Amino acid sequence: MMMLGHIAFIAVMVGLGLSLPFHAMGDVGSALVVVGVIGLWRYTWAAINFGRAALFLKWVYPQRKARAMAAYAALPTPAHAYFLVTSYKIEPEVTTRVYQSLFRAAAASAGGATVVCSVVDTADARLIRNIFDRMAVDTSNTRLMVDQIAGTGKRDALARSLRLIAGEAPTRRDIVLFVDGDSCVPEDIVAATAPFFTNPDMGAVTTDEEVEIRATDMPLFRDWFMLRFNQRQVMMSSMGLSDRVLTLTGRMSVVRADLATNAGFINQVQSDFIDHWRLGRVNFLTGDDKSTWFWLLKNGYKMGYLPDVASLSMESQPRPGFVDSALTLMVRWFGNMLRTNGRALSLSPNSIGWFTWWSILDQRVGIWTTLAGPISVLFGAVFIEPLALPVYIAWIMFTRYTYCWILATVRMQAFPITYPFLLYFSQITGAAVKSFVLFRLDRQRWTRQSARKARAITLPFGQRLQGWSSTFSHSLALGWLTLGVVLLSGIV
Repeated sequence: MMMLGHIAFIAVMVGLGLSLPFHAMGDVGSALVVVGVIGLWRYTWAAINFGRAALFLKWVYPQRKARAMAAYAALPTPAHAYFLVTSYKIEPEVTTRVYQSLFRAAAASAGGATVVCSVVDTADARLIRNIFDRMAVDTSNTRLMVDQIAGTGKRDALARSLRLIAGEAPTRRDIVLFVDGDSCVPEDIVAATAPFFTNPDMGAVTTDEEVEIRATDMPLFRDWFMLRFNQRQVMMSSMGLSDRVLTLTGRMSVVRADLATNAGFINQVQSDFIDHWRLGRVNFLTGDDKSTWFWLLKNGYKMGYLPDVASLSMESQPRPGFVDSALTLMVRWFGNMLRTNGRALSLSPNSIGWFTWWSILDQRVGIWTTLAGPISVLFGAVFIEPLALPVYIAWIMFTRYTYCWILATVRMQAFPITYPFLLYFSQITGAAVKSFVLFRLDRQRWTRQSARKARAITLPFGQRLQGWSSTFSHSLALGWLTLGVVLLSGIV
C-alpha cells in the first residue's frame, strides 16, 4: 500500500509538470522568478545543514565521544546525577512509566543519584513514592526528594527544585538532568552524558528524541510528529558540529550541576523577561528551556548534541482535530523561540560563532522567505499566467518529495507518502504562525491549560490598544512583503 501511494504521487507530479505547453514557459518563468530566487537560497541552506549533519554524524561526533569517554574513565570519581522532574496534570499510567525509567536510570548511575520531583497534587506525590518503593532494582544509591508545591507554574517549580539541589552542594563534575513528567529516559543516560562534561567549556547537552503517540490519536498527527523529529535530528546534528545547539529541549536535557545551581541561572529560569519597544515588559510563562539555553549562550558555554542517545516523549493531541492541534503546538513552540532569539541576535557573532548567529537570524528571515513564494505564485497566476499554479504545485511536490528521501537517509527508514504534504503544511503554516506570534510576543499559553473558552470580558483600553497595534503592525509587514514580491515579479 505504501508503494502504491508513492507511485500515485510521482504520477501526479509528472502529469502536472508536463501539463504546461512549451510556448507558455516564458510567461510562467516571469511569474515564478521570486520562487526561483528564494528557492535557490532555501535549498542551498538546506544542503549546507544536511552536509554539516552528515559530517557530524559520521566523523566528528564519534571522535568527540571517544575522547570524552576516555577522559571520563580517567576520573577518580564518577558524576553524581540529579534528576529534576516536574509533573502536572499527567495521566497516572504515563507517570508510572516515566518514573520507572527514571529510577532505573538513577540506580544505574555509578556515582549515585538524587531524584527531585516537583508535584502539585498529593495523589502524584503518593504515586511516585509508591513506584520508588516497589522498584525491582537496587535503589540504595538513590535518594528520592518529593517537593509538593502550590501550582504557581513550571518556572517556580524548577527554580525551587534547583535551589534544593544547590543545597546539596553539587561539584563541578556532577550533572542535573531536566526531565518533563511525560518523558522516559534511557537506563544508561548518566553514563552516556556525563563524560561530555569533562570538556570544561561544555555547559549542557541535549539528546535525540523518540515519540510515542496514543493509539486513539489521528495517524496524521503521528506522522507529523515523526517528520518533525526526523527534521530535528538533521538540524540538531548540524548545530552540534559547532557545539551550540539552538535549543535545550525541555523534554530532556543535561546541564553541568555547578551551572544549573548558579544563582543567575536559577533567577533566569524563574523570572525571565524581555522589554519590547511596543509591548512593554513581557514576562515569560512558558519556554523555560529557552531561558536556560540563553543563559548558557550569553555566558560563553558550549551546548552539545548526542545523536545516539534518545529520550522517549509520550505525546497526545491537545485538540480534537489535526490542524487545530498543530496550530496550538506551533503557537507555543514558535512563541518561545521568537521571544528569545531577538536578544540572542544582539550577542556578538564572534562570541557565539558566526554560523550559530546566522542560524538564529535565519529563524526570522525564514518567516518571510517562506511566505514570499506562495504570494508570488498566487499573484502570478492571477495577473500573468494561470498555468503557473500547476507548475508550482509540481515543483513543490518534487522538491518536498526529494527532501523527504534525503531526510529518510538519516534514520535509514522508509517514509509514508503523507510526509511531503505534511512538510509543506509545516513550512507554510509554520511561517504564518511565526509571523502572527512575532507581533504578539505577549500571548502565552500552556498546552495543558483547559481548552474551554474563557468567559467574554471587556479588556482595559490599554490592552485593547496594544492588540490593535499588534494587528496593525502585522498587517503592515505583510503588506510590505506582498508589495516587494509583486515588484520583484514584474507584475506591476
